[in-house]
Amino acid sequence: MAEQGYQMDSVKFSCSICLDLLKTRVTIPCGHNYCMNCIGNFWDDEDKKQSHSCPQCRQTFTPRPVLMKNTMLAELVEDLKKTGLQADLCYAEPEDVACGICTGRKMKAAKSCLVCLVTYCENHLQPHHDVPGLQKHKLVNPSKNLQQNICSRHDEVMKIFCRTDQQCICYLCTMDEHKGHETVPAAAERAEKQKELQVRRQQIQQRIRDQEKDVKLLQQEVEAINVSADKAVEDNEKIFNELIRLIQKRSSDVKQQIRSQQETEVSRASICVL
Repeated sequence: MAEQGYQMDSVKFSCSICLDLLKTRVTIPCGHNYCMNCIGNFWDDEDKKQSHSCPQCRQTFTPRPVLMKNTMLAELVEDLKKTGLQADLCYAEPEDVACGICTGRKMKAAKSCLVCLVTYCENHLQPHHDVPGLQKHKLVNPSKNLQQNICSRHDEVMKIFCRTDQQCICYLCTMDEHKGHETVPAAAERAEKQKELQVRRQQIQQRIRDQEKDVKLLQQEVEAINVSADKAVEDNEKIFNELIRLIQKRSSDVKQQIRSQQETEVSRASICVL
């Protein structure tokens, strides 16, 4: 099938409970598919509620539906396995934020919910997109420390920033220990801090550019001094070499005069003797 260009999204053939390829595939009344054991164990935990729900869309069923194998889906999954393809799932590495719902090998988290205080992968996040009540929940980028966003005193999300005490607080804090303090929405404070940080970053970058310019000018001055010193040394060597040449020439001339005078005196003395 792969050679014929038939593309299958393997994620659609995975169980949203175990996040693996479907095994003994069953379809429940709402249309979602699960491994028979996975949905069976899930409903076993719900038996005491006397109603059973879909882990994805939360639709409830009473009484507990009878699970029947989905033969067509089973054949599709088997075809998927035969192609050598496996579910192209994004598993969480040690440095990643892992889904808080996944069992076994956990998937990489897509979002964290500040209401549920749970981090979800794409599969387990789906109810927050589909269920009206869950759609109102505040979703943020995945975080390993969700509890840091919750007020330890009131167990509420800290959406307010107290400028007086320079800390995040919840709305209940504004009614007691932070009453009368200067407070703003945390999002507004974050935006303000980011703006200040941007200005500060630009100032630092400008200072770096100015320092780089000063360093460049200093390097140019040092280079000019070095060139001037090299020129002075070269000129000095030329002067001294010329002086040495003149001294040597003068010395040679003097020696020549002395030898010439010596010869003249010797000749005169010899004539006198004769």
